[in-house]
Amino acid sequence: MKKVWLLGFGFFSISITWSLYNAFVPFFLEKYVHSVALISFMMTIDNYFALFLQPWIGNRSDRTATRFGRRMPYLMIGMPLAAVLTMLIPFHSGLFTLLLFMMLMNLAMSLYRSPTVALMPDITPEHQRTKANGLINFMGGVGSILAFGAGSYLYDSSPVLPFAVAGLITLLCLFIVSRFIKEDRDGVNTAGANTAAESVADRSLQPEELVLPLSRPARVSLKKQLDRTTVWLLAAIFFWFVAYQGVETLFTLYGKHHLGLSEQAASFSLTFFSLAFVIFAIPSGWLGGRFGKKQIIILGVCGLTAVFALVGFAENVLLLRGLLLLGGIFWACININSYPYVVATGNEESIGTRTGIYYLVSSLAAITSPPLLGLLIDLTDYSVLFYAATVSMAFALVCLLLMKGRATAVNTVHSNKA
Repeated sequence: MKKVWLLGFGFFSISITWSLYNAFVPFFLEKYVHSVALISFMMTIDNYFALFLQPWIGNRSDRTATRFGRRMPYLMIGMPLAAVLTMLIPFHSGLFTLLLFMMLMNLAMSLYRSPTVALMPDITPEHQRTKANGLINFMGGVGSILAFGAGSYLYDSSPVLPFAVAGLITLLCLFIVSRFIKEDRDGVNTAGANTAAESVADRSLQPEELVLPLSRPARVSLKKQLDRTTVWLLAAIFFWFVAYQGVETLFTLYGKHHLGLSEQAASFSLTFFSLAFVIFAIPSGWLGGRFGKKQIIILGVCGLTAVFALVGFAENVLLLRGLLLLGGIFWACININSYPYVVATGNEESIGTRTGIYYLVSSLAAITSPPLLGLLIDLTDYSVLFYAATVSMAFALVCLLLMKGRATAVNTVHSNKA
């Protein structure tokens, strides 16, 4: 698990960047745009890139072979670009430059997000993946805590500081991951790239061959990945991300305009959700391995549905933060077990492809949710936010209950190793 902890720094950088982005960029947009629906739409730019790029990049990384590995080249290109562009966001001079920096930063993030996530199952045997996902999401949760907690104080001093710190952290995390994770040495899922890896070892690569496949394994069909179990699981993922993404994107505005909190207090309140997620990330991975991923996901969906319903009635900030603390526990049950469950419904050669499908669905939800919930807020008021999230979580529960069968790994080589 030492390698999983080190890989967690990649998730740490992704989490801290997106948390800061979701917490503070709406305040930048609010200076130029007065419609909540339009602000929400602009906040979904990253998901339009993810919708098209991440499935393609995930599939391509399954077939990429270089002396750096299958996934690492995408990190080596995307992370430095994302770091620089993140630091540029506060230096916008108007709406056009703000949107330009947002789009370029989101494009850079899309280059390496799926390959980073796919590295976890690449270096982890199937029976340990829920525990490993708990560990790396623990690291991601620490990033969210720093973003919402320390980031709120940095933002209060200067809007530039949290974004500058996030960019520097991304560069540091790239150094750690690239220095200590070696795919040819640490991978347990190398069958799809063995032939290509041998050709890499035979000669030196030219610079332009950094991410070009030298000897491709067979193409993985996206259509063949969509069996009945996977389709219902992806539908559930869509609905719970509609609820989660809408709440995460609009919560700081909800706290400011509905509860009368300051911008700092609103963003700091999200720390309680992230803190509970971090504390329960590792236990929820253990529970998923012990009692089954589906059962723990259902528990989390039921719990988070109840929490979102109660938050709609919370007018006291202490009660609000207590409910967010409880909600973070249930979100850990869902989020820690869902990605390993998606991977386990396929075979080992399709890990990158299924990672891309996972982000395709979650990105589609993130594109749909904030503008839709923002429009509902424009038509009514901010109180509708958590009621709509509750309904979406209920739909996710229905999809899980309609899903039959259980996910099984089909790579017998790894089963023998286990």
